[in-house]
Amino acid sequence: MNIVTRIIATTAAVGCFTLVSSLAHAADCKISKWGKDDEIGAANYVTPEQVLMATKLVKKGKSHPLGIVVDPKMPAFPPRSTSLQIVTPGQHNGRNMAQDFGWDINYNDDLAQLWFGTGPQIDGLGHLGESNKYYNCNDAKEFVHITGLKKLGVDKVPPLIGRGVLIDMAKHKGVATMKAGEAITSADLKAAMKTQGVEIRQGDVVLIHTGWTDAKLEKEPTVWVSGEPGLNNEAAVFLASKSPMAVGADTWGVEAVPPAKGDKVFYGHVTLLAHNGIFILETMNTGRLAKEGVNEFMFVLGQARVKGTVQMIINPVAMW
Repeated sequence: MNIVTRIIATTAAVGCFTLVSSLAHAADCKISKWGKDDEIGAANYVTPEQVLMATKLVKKGKSHPLGIVVDPKMPAFPPRSTSLQIVTPGQHNGRNMAQDFGWDINYNDDLAQLWFGTGPQIDGLGHLGESNKYYNCNDAKEFVHITGLKKLGVDKVPPLIGRGVLIDMAKHKGVATMKAGEAITSADLKAAMKTQGVEIRQGDVVLIHTGWTDAKLEKEPTVWVSGEPGLNNEAAVFLASKSPMAVGADTWGVEAVPPAKGDKVFYGHVTLLAHNGIFILETMNTGRLAKEGVNEFMFVLGQARVKGTVQMIINPVAMW
């Protein structure tokens, strides 16, 4: 059973949205605390004071890429894919460009067809909503266009700079790798945070280590993309209550798949993105941080700014 079929079956098992609940959600839509015209949500936490605070977390001069290498062969949430070609414009069939440049120049270029939601990525505020309502009560028909979002594009998000914290859930569970569908509850998060000395503060970037990608992506890619450990619905609500800037994990979807009994699959995305303007970071490379016991660091992300995008492949940097 592929991931789409599995998710559909699971969703049917836990119950689909009804018209009544859809209308209720529309009625309950709340304007952002940053105002009715806000499009960047929790990125508003990035202030000069937050940036200066974050710089003080760099004490050893170490850095680590939080983005994994994007391999065109790696699986992705279907139908997403990546295709790459290296081309040599004007140089095929023995041609050269000496006549244009005055010397025997050679160069290569990249030509790609890809979805920006593959591998390590940021989910923007226009990515997922409910009943066609997105962050700050934006209605899909008013801003979602095939040529790009008219609002909430990832290009509008400023550099995300702040304090990063790591919650090592695999360590807390006493395993190297958590299992697919293994749900992380708010009680789990609280217990792990207490044991590991982690405190979530306003504007933080919260990353969760499960061991899933390190263990499964290369050795069992089909298993990796067919399920994952992750947050349950109420854990997402708990994290949102801490007012972080972003929530991420070393998994392709951050939430448990298949979801816990009674949960709505990927509903944590609605909680974080649509209800609270909190960004989601997927497939983060947290293995080294967990191995070295780094649970506090400076986080910096400057994503590619392609106008109107929903998501973007990213490589944030952790520094400590």
